[in-house]
Amino acid sequence: MPSQLNQEQLDHYRADLLEALEDGDTERVQRFCDEELAPVEIAHVIESSPTKVRELLWQYLDEEQQGDVLPHLNDELQQAYLSQMSAHEILETTQDLDSDDLADMLQQMEPGVSSQVLELMPPSTRAEVEGLLAYPEDTAGGLMNTDVITVRADVTLETVLRYLRRREIPDHLDALWVVNRNFGYVGKLPIVKLLTHSPDTTVREIMDSDIEGIKASTHEDKVAQIFERHDLVSAPVVNDHGILLGRITVDDVLDVIRESADHAVMSMAGLDEDEDTFAPIVKSSRNRAVWLGINMITAFVAAAVMSQFEASIAQIVALAVLSPVVASMGGIAGSQTLTLMIRGMATGHINRDNLVWLIGRELGVGALNGLLWAGVIATITIIWYSDVYLAAVIAAAIIINLLTAVLAGASLPFLLKSVKIDPALSGSVILTTITDVVGFLTFLGLATFFLL
Repeated sequence: MPSQLNQEQLDHYRADLLEALEDGDTERVQRFCDEELAPVEIAHVIESSPTKVRELLWQYLDEEQQGDVLPHLNDELQQAYLSQMSAHEILETTQDLDSDDLADMLQQMEPGVSSQVLELMPPSTRAEVEGLLAYPEDTAGGLMNTDVITVRADVTLETVLRYLRRREIPDHLDALWVVNRNFGYVGKLPIVKLLTHSPDTTVREIMDSDIEGIKASTHEDKVAQIFERHDLVSAPVVNDHGILLGRITVDDVLDVIRESADHAVMSMAGLDEDEDTFAPIVKSSRNRAVWLGINMITAFVAAAVMSQFEASIAQIVALAVLSPVVASMGGIAGSQTLTLMIRGMATGHINRDNLVWLIGRELGVGALNGLLWAGVIATITIIWYSDVYLAAVIAAAIIINLLTAVLAGASLPFLLKSVKIDPALSGSVILTTITDVVGFLTFLGLATFFLL
């Protein structure tokens, strides 16, 4: 099995696998599943295939393979496959998974099913998983794995090495965690230091005591920022009293970053980050209908504003032609500011301390762009309609709408977040409504007042 496949190779394997499925070549399909593709690549093929192909391919995987593939599937597909299994089947399929992956899956199940699975687990495994389930999924406690190796500060490196030879080594091990008698976190012992220093050296002499533990209640976005800023491969997780609870590894953080990026892109269109590209038509239609309905309402709000100026539009037809220009310019300017602010909030660069300064800066940008493009659009209007007064009206409307747009784009994310509404999901819809209404109202209102 290739250790890594690039996208081109993966597409080639996927095409061959689909061909084997269509031909009913069971031996060839089984070889792909057993030898050619890693679990993460099988998961990619499943997510990239229509429903019928998914069902066929899933049947070729044994329980162990299904358990290896499940953590790499999106939440929607995980739930779909797990819902087809009994509690006993789920336990058999997932028994070799890391405790954090297992806890994540249990959170996707119906409460009754997850309780049955927990009851069937060995007591030690159940206690470990229940400890993880006590924390929200989007916190450090929900991300952590309790499979850690701890050592005392007063032992020698030779003792540590003997200890390591006798036990199973967890994945992504780059350091051991130093604890006191009460299991309080003391420091970090990098594997590199363990292997390169004299065996007679004590852990205390070479451990890194300046690496702070991450509180279990820390939000996953903050965890990702900590890993990024300090170039971490793993980090300790502690409770409020400094007791070591587990560790977070970089593979879990990469999942957080990917999900955050997916959320930022998909939410702009009113979609969930776990939206299944190959889901049945009716299901996809139902998922998207809500935001289409909301958009319809906001569109009618803008239309209602325009309807108040029907008489003006009837007398000056150019108003109907130019109104979308004013609204569109405001929408683009506002979206730029909104995106910048949401990204800044996500990276931790923007907070309430520098918000006022940033709003002032964005208003400056809006004013400068407003003057620039007001001049351009006014010139085009004069050439098109030979009407200086109409050009002056649209120039004023452009400036006012751009200033309104950047002000709304800069302040909306904080206002929405303060009432616990996701600004990435709903900000663009509200912003579009504001820029459309203000744009139409300003342009048509000024035209009615000065030109009629």
